[in-house]
Amino acid sequence: MQTSTVKKISGLARLILPGLILMLWAVASHNEWVHPYLLPSPSRVAKAAWSLLSKGELTMHLGVSLRRVLTGFTITMCIAVPLSILIHFLGWLKTLTKGSLEFLRSIPPLSAIPLLILWFGIGEASKIAVIVMASFFPVFLNVLSGLNNVDENWLELADSLQLTRTDYLKAVLIPSALPAILTGIQLGISYSWRALMGAEMIAAASGVGYLILDSQEMGRIDRVFVGIFTLGICGIILDRVLMKIFNSCIPWQNLEAGKTW
Repeated sequence: MQTSTVKKISGLARLILPGLILMLWAVASHNEWVHPYLLPSPSRVAKAAWSLLSKGELTMHLGVSLRRVLTGFTITMCIAVPLSILIHFLGWLKTLTKGSLEFLRSIPPLSAIPLLILWFGIGEASKIAVIVMASFFPVFLNVLSGLNNVDENWLELADSLQLTRTDYLKAVLIPSALPAILTGIQLGISYSWRALMGAEMIAAASGVGYLILDSQEMGRIDRVFVGIFTLGICGIILDRVLMKIFNSCIPWQNLEAGKTW
C-alpha cells in the first residue's frame, strides 16, 4: 500500500474517536442526561464560538496569549541555551549549579505564583515569569543532553583537525546536538502553552485563560468550552508547524517518526 494512502487512512482513523465523543455529547445534551448548565449542547458551543469570532473577541484573546507565550519562550531560549553550553564546557559550573537547578526543577511553576505577584506585580512580567519557569527545563535538559552525547566519530574528527573551541562549537557540537535542541524547543513551546492558563490566572484582563475564567464566573459554560477547544486546537497546530519547520532543518532525521505515539 502506498505511503500517501496509509497516511490518509491513519488520518481518518484519528477522527473516529473524536467523532464518537461528539455524537455521545450531542445525545447526552439532547436527552439532558447532564444538566444543560454543566454540559451545553455542541450547537450552543458552536454558536458561542461564532459569536466570539464574529466580534473579534476570540482573535484578540488568542493574539494576547500567543504574544505572552512567544515572549516567555524567547527569554527561556536566551537563558537555557547559553547556560547549557557553558555547563557543557565548564565542569566547575556544573558542580556549582547542579543542586540549585535540581531544586528549582522540582518546584511546580504554579506554586510560585504568589511570590511572582509580590516580586513582579500583577502586570505582564509575572505572567511571562510563569511561562519561563515552565519552559526552561525542557529546553535546558534537552540541549545539555544533546551536547553531552556527541558521536565519538565526530569527536575524533575534531581532535584530528585540532579545531579551536569556537570552531568545535560551530562545526561539530551544535550540528551534532541539533536534533536534541529542536526536540527541546518543541517541548518548551508545548510546556509554555500549558502554563498559559496558570499565567493568565494572575489578574489578567485578556488572553484565552482569562476568557475561560471570566466565562466560568459569568456562568457561560459554552464559552468555557470554546476557550478550552481553542487552547487544544492551537496547541496541535503549533506542534505541527514546528515539526514541519524542524524536519526541513534536519532532513536526515524525521523528528515526527521518533514520537512514541
